[in-house]
Amino acid sequence: MCRWFAYISDCESALLEDILIRPQHSIVKQVEQHWLPKLFHHVDKDTDKATRADIAARNLHFNDDGTGVAFYSTVASEYGTAPHPLPQIYKTIMPPTNDINFRSLCQNTCSKTVFAHVRMATSEVHQFNNHPFAFGRHIFMHNGGVANFSQIRRGVCTKLSHKAFENIYGSTDSEHLAALYMTHLGDDWNEVYSLDEMKRALERTIADVLDLQSKLPGATNPLDASSLNLCTTDGFKLLAFRYRNADIEQPPSLYISTKAGVTLNRKYPGHPNYWNDCDIPDDQALGFCGKDTLAAEEHGEHVIISSEPTTCQEDQWDLIPKNHAVMVEFAKGKAYLRTEPIVIPK
Repeated sequence: MCRWFAYISDCESALLEDILIRPQHSIVKQVEQHWLPKLFHHVDKDTDKATRADIAARNLHFNDDGTGVAFYSTVASEYGTAPHPLPQIYKTIMPPTNDINFRSLCQNTCSKTVFAHVRMATSEVHQFNNHPFAFGRHIFMHNGGVANFSQIRRGVCTKLSHKAFENIYGSTDSEHLAALYMTHLGDDWNEVYSLDEMKRALERTIADVLDLQSKLPGATNPLDASSLNLCTTDGFKLLAFRYRNADIEQPPSLYISTKAGVTLNRKYPGHPNYWNDCDIPDDQALGFCGKDTLAAEEHGEHVIISSEPTTCQEDQWDLIPKNHAVMVEFAKGKAYLRTEPIVIPK
């Protein structure tokens, strides 16, 4: 399955290189390596082997079918072409390990809201099929798969608003999910919606998919399971789902941290990689090569949600429970998190 990463803060920008490339287990390294702590605590010895195999099947290796990055920029608002920050999207069919443009972008870009995705394709390898997907100020990404999507794709399209349908450029189940979500959220893509509205729209999206699947000829009960690890933001709020419609089977892995992002910032005191990143003599060092740091308490609050922990400090990360949503917003520099069950309307 794919891997994705989301960072959000309302007061401290992250250098993309610091959060996407340099960490011990960054999303770049997740292309070929996986680390899934805390994912097996729920099993007993009788089901351990089967469940581990089930989890492994949804966390496969080699996510080398494309890279996508979205980060919010104030340039459009500063030049009067938009009333608010907009996402800048970069997509390529290359894996990030081989993409010099991706590395240059990350070395020279910072943002308070960053989404990144490395793809293991289940449909055509094409830039249009890379995540994240943009709908005005909103972006959306997915890890997993919609069961029997080719058979329900036409039905999904009939439920889309005209505007959302016209915004689909690729062929993936993920982009169709994004368009269905935006249809339920509303056609004003500059609008600021509440987290509760965003959650209800995403729950209705899943309900539509399950309903279409249930009407397929020969549909089983229970339905063939879909893995829907979904994430969306308007640049200021973030919503993430870890969902699979199966009583026993687990969705792909998904973790949350409110600690790791600060320690990754090269301005953080005691960062282990200062001197490794500076190719100039100590007496000529400028910027944050161990000299001009911020005290730990001076860093802003942030939240990271990622398919896998990007640092190897296990105590910095919590596994998001199966079929739960994480809702993140900020007020006066403070992060407010809610973890709630996903409730699919009948």
